[in-house]
Amino acid sequence: MALAKITEARGTAVTLPADDIDTDRIIPARFLKAVTFDGMGEALFIDERFAEDGSSKHHPLDDPRFAGASIMITGENFGCGSSREHAPQAIQRAGFVGIVAGSFAEIFFGNATTLGLVCAVVDEAGREELAAAVSADPTTEVVIDLVAQEVRAAGRTYPARFRESAREALLTGYWDPIGELLEGVEAVKATARALGHGERVAR
Repeated sequence: MALAKITEARGTAVTLPADDIDTDRIIPARFLKAVTFDGMGEALFIDERFAEDGSSKHHPLDDPRFAGASIMITGENFGCGSSREHAPQAIQRAGFVGIVAGSFAEIFFGNATTLGLVCAVVDEAGREELAAAVSADPTTEVVIDLVAQEVRAAGRTYPARFRESAREALLTGYWDPIGELLEGVEAVKATARALGHGERVAR
């Protein structure tokens, strides 16, 4: 059975106005030793948000105006750097359901899609308008619409680009390859037996 079909991501937003935000900034390498992703959301951008003594650096994520934001607006090449699934996991577990960026790093994009995170590409002018609308009124709802292929906010509509394979996977509910594999477990067992590995197949 397919997972939930995702047609849109919506919510209030927060802006991280920078290009080339890499995965080590999103989730520092020291957190990669964790054996589960539980609590990973609390470490999102932790070195950007807090000094060594624990004092706040006044990061946008900690601005009370944007508390509860579930859409992130950011720049070009988001998620670049080393490959780590922990980065999109931290974003999702912090409550985000969608990201609007100028572009995404290839591996980050793939990891995000398999979690059901909606990643939309909007041009610079559109992102600047979105950021301005959110800054002026933090209660502004931002909608990333996979069907219409657009982002909407404050009465304005912005064309959005999605990788077609990812868009189709989200719309049809087949965005998690592990889920697809489990759905086809009987076919996997049948193939294993046909190849002479039946004794190794779990019953």
